[in-house]
Amino acid sequence: MEQRSTQQVPRRVLGALLASVSAGVVPRSGAPYIAIGRKDEIAALLSDLEQVNEGGAGMRFLVGRYGSGKSFLMQLIRGYALERDFVTADCDLSPERRLYGTGGSGVATYRELMKNLASKASPDGGALPKIIARWIASLQAELVAQGHSPDSPTFESALNARLVQKLAEVEFLVGGFDFARVITAYYRAYMSGGEQDREMMSACLRWLRGEFSTKTEAKNALGFSVSVIIDDDNWYDFLKLWASLVRLMGYRGLVVFIDECVNLYKIVHRVSRENNYEKILSMFNDTLQGRAPGLEIVFGGTPQFLEDSRRGLFSYEALRSRLCDSRFTPEGFKNLIGPVIRLRRLSDDELFALITRITQLYAQYYNVKPRITEEQQVAFLQTCLARAGADSMITPREMLRDYMTVLNVLMQNPEASFEDIVKTTSAPVSATAGAISEQPAPEARKFTPDDLDF
Repeated sequence: MEQRSTQQVPRRVLGALLASVSAGVVPRSGAPYIAIGRKDEIAALLSDLEQVNEGGAGMRFLVGRYGSGKSFLMQLIRGYALERDFVTADCDLSPERRLYGTGGSGVATYRELMKNLASKASPDGGALPKIIARWIASLQAELVAQGHSPDSPTFESALNARLVQKLAEVEFLVGGFDFARVITAYYRAYMSGGEQDREMMSACLRWLRGEFSTKTEAKNALGFSVSVIIDDDNWYDFLKLWASLVRLMGYRGLVVFIDECVNLYKIVHRVSRENNYEKILSMFNDTLQGRAPGLEIVFGGTPQFLEDSRRGLFSYEALRSRLCDSRFTPEGFKNLIGPVIRLRRLSDDELFALITRITQLYAQYYNVKPRITEEQQVAFLQTCLARAGADSMITPREMLRDYMTVLNVLMQNPEASFEDIVKTTSAPVSATAGAISEQPAPEARKFTPDDLDF
């Protein structure tokens, strides 16, 4: 156990992690090193990955206040999915990126997802060319394993036949014929490798990423006609195509993370807002009824986005009846099998374990011993919890930002003391906060999927 608590983190990852925590944003990498207190939620989401791996589909809504850990949990599961050989795609919604919209706001979401498409070999995004290249290499390896020599004059024709056979499995899906045709054109250009072939590969990637605005523009770039382009109306159909294709390519499935869904709640125009909710309903029905094999979609939003009866998802009756809690779910009991996962506040011991772990990582990165004792860490947490409403409303984001400020000031100002920075008061702290020092905190360590009873 001690070995894990002092585990060395790569300096590049550690620097980005501490910078993200200080700024109050979610780290793109390194999240497992500070994953504390979400074991049940992680296990529930990992069970979804197993279902997708078996050819199923799923949808989850992560609901919590700003700073409660929704985006963090998404990045954590994204890392686990990549480790398990899933393909992932993630994006944040915004006024310019929606699930449904005119003027390109719908397809803009698809483009962002394709830009952030990631695999185990390309965890930072931009994985589309590498995914296709890996697939071609795997098809070649299959032929070699069957006794075909790469130097044989029939090898290329056999490879073509194998590719056509595989792509025939997606041609019956909406947009599948043109999708298969563009993938085939990319494959042939990839195998030829000339200058014009590189231009063809680029044009095919642009079509697959939804970057053409008209079919005429696509035809001029590709050199052949296509009956559809990826646009505001059909981008979700192509997301389902990708889920099917990546499984053909040997991956376990496609996991899509869509965060900042509160931007849909903020849409002023009622019809436009309900059109976006209609798109969510379509996704929900597809995934839960088995019409999107290999696809998992995870939405992240605030309680208002879900529960507001005037503008939230609950204002759309078809979604309210599917997502609202059952009358047989007593308050205080958790149900992580349903589509909605509400993030609870971390316990006081979990918050203390979190700042303990941050202290260790801070010392490792700056190669200094932070001038803060365990008793002062307890005092800091008690001060945070003593604020009005903090007992139920405090979030990891605001607490960690404040704590990083304390560490930074102590390191840069040798004459300053902890008491100078954290003005302790005589205000009574909550009973739970007072109990922090009376019981050992859970060890802060890096979680892995093997730690879960799954």
